[in-house]
Amino acid sequence: MSHKNKAPPVPNLRFPEFQASAAWTVKQLNELLIEAKRRNRTLELGLNDVLSVSGEYGCVNQIDFMGRSYAGVSVKDYHVVEHGDIVYTKSPLKRNPYGIIKENKGKRGIVSTLYAVYRPLPGCSPTYLDHFFSGDYNLNSYLQPIVKKGAKNDMKVNNADVLKGDICIPEIQEQQKIADCLSSLDELIAALVRKVDALKTHKKGLMQQLFPREGETQPRLRFPEFREGGAWDVDALSNVALFVNEKISIELVQMIDYISTENILTDYSGVTCASKLPATGKVTRFKANDVLVSNIRPYLKKVWHSNRDGGASNDVIVIRAKHRLRADYLSCLLKNDTFIDYVMTGAKGVKMPRGDLDSIKVYLACFPAPSEQKRIADCLTTLDSLITAAIGGLVTLRTHKKGLMQQLFPSAEAVEA
Repeated sequence: MSHKNKAPPVPNLRFPEFQASAAWTVKQLNELLIEAKRRNRTLELGLNDVLSVSGEYGCVNQIDFMGRSYAGVSVKDYHVVEHGDIVYTKSPLKRNPYGIIKENKGKRGIVSTLYAVYRPLPGCSPTYLDHFFSGDYNLNSYLQPIVKKGAKNDMKVNNADVLKGDICIPEIQEQQKIADCLSSLDELIAALVRKVDALKTHKKGLMQQLFPREGETQPRLRFPEFREGGAWDVDALSNVALFVNEKISIELVQMIDYISTENILTDYSGVTCASKLPATGKVTRFKANDVLVSNIRPYLKKVWHSNRDGGASNDVIVIRAKHRLRADYLSCLLKNDTFIDYVMTGAKGVKMPRGDLDSIKVYLACFPAPSEQKRIADCLTTLDSLITAAIGGLVTLRTHKKGLMQQLFPSAEAVEA
């Protein structure tokens, strides 16, 4: 039976003004798009106009996005892409093994012959299609029956054949309403991404000012109440901190938290507990107020100031502050770029050999009086809290958008049925 003879699927959620409107219809994509075959023969567009297609950011100018153009010697055969055109890239991504489909929401440009370019026909909102195909399931379900993979994982598909699949679509006014709704969410998400990036950049710059540079004993920036405090103390890390190596049987960890390097998250997210413990073996016992440092990929700055007792796997270093050194300040010090650069000079690949851990003990740490340490740690911890809250809001918005899309679009299974 033809799709056109079936009752078309409907979404679970429609905007009030469209609930009594005509039913959605199942159409081939070639009823909505036509291939745009114009080439850059006159060279009216050059290297500054070359576009790429990103799974996350859509159609982007290569120079703006990646800092340079990756075009070939000549761009004469490149496809011309107008604002509002739909671009299909025949390059597999991990989440999208058959390529991706995106609208060009920016300026006109050109793309290489590895892309196919389509222009919307009357009655089709390209932004609606962009949102529809931004769902991995929708995109992969549409392309899988059409695209054939070559021996080198390349795409074997004719540009015209890309348009032969079916999608479910409402009238243009409802398309635009859905597109506007989801685009508004995208704007909120983009604004929050910029906020997170700005906070991270601010924190990085602040840390560069709050800690002395290599060879110096005072930072470039001090809080007003400590500006007359004089030079900071300089001492080997091993003299002001204890490297804990108290091993306990894994059986004793059953009633306390078990932490591995995978469970120490970024310096904004803290830590989670491993859901599964090793069957046998020994782990390093840590206590509340100890500092745990991942020994794998130190540049990720996986450092956690613990607030409870537990057991750490062998890929986690446990350090305990002593004397005049505060643990909260120590955790900030170990995330500082100066320390990371020091550690990485001995790193082999992405993991430090055991011998290099000993070199941490002679690392010369700079630290002020405990009251100034606390002021610095409080400042950076507050920034971490702001970053964590912004990241949490970002996750919430993205989850909300994903759930909304599932309600606003009929399921791919319903279209195929």
